[in-house]
Amino acid sequence: MNARLRLAQQPEADALLERDPLALMIGMLLDQQVPMEWAFSGPYTIARRLGGDDLDAQEIAAHDPEGFAALLSEKPAVHRYPGSMAGRVQQLCRYLAEHYGGDPTALWRDVSSGQELLGRLNELPGFGKQKAQIFLALLGKRMGVRPEGWREAAGAYGEEGAYRSVADITGPESLDKVRAHKQELKRQAKRTKGGA
Repeated sequence: MNARLRLAQQPEADALLERDPLALMIGMLLDQQVPMEWAFSGPYTIARRLGGDDLDAQEIAAHDPEGFAALLSEKPAVHRYPGSMAGRVQQLCRYLAEHYGGDPTALWRDVSSGQELLGRLNELPGFGKQKAQIFLALLGKRMGVRPEGWREAAGAYGEEGAYRSVADITGPESLDKVRAHKQELKRQAKRTKGGA
């Protein structure tokens, strides 16, 4: 299996991310306050616990909230904060169901520019500007979704040859480079804070 994505660092979970845009979007949503591999393996865990091979936005949106929170809380938990993240996943799926018929690809299928796609991603529940730009870069660099001006709309995350985010990870070596970049940013922030 020659997947373009190596975010979960598990073949089955990465294969799901590659074939199921909703899984990729949910992984991006979960990618906060936990290691990246944990976040991006979450959609696979959710799919297995729901008894399927793929995820369905309308099914998740309609799921009983307490039951869905319990599903994400089972050991091993899908996230460090499984209850609140279950609510966010359902909120995202409800939004997709209401605005895009449950089809995440409808977000980018008819956009005329990277800026338009960034605007749509920014409207997603749980996606702030930075997460929207990173996801736009991920779509462009790894999934071939490249509306005109996508790199510019993704900002620094769209740059060729950068190692800034999940959009730049193709395997263990690039993962190490992204982690090193993030560590350097943290060190710079500490120095700046200490010198202020």
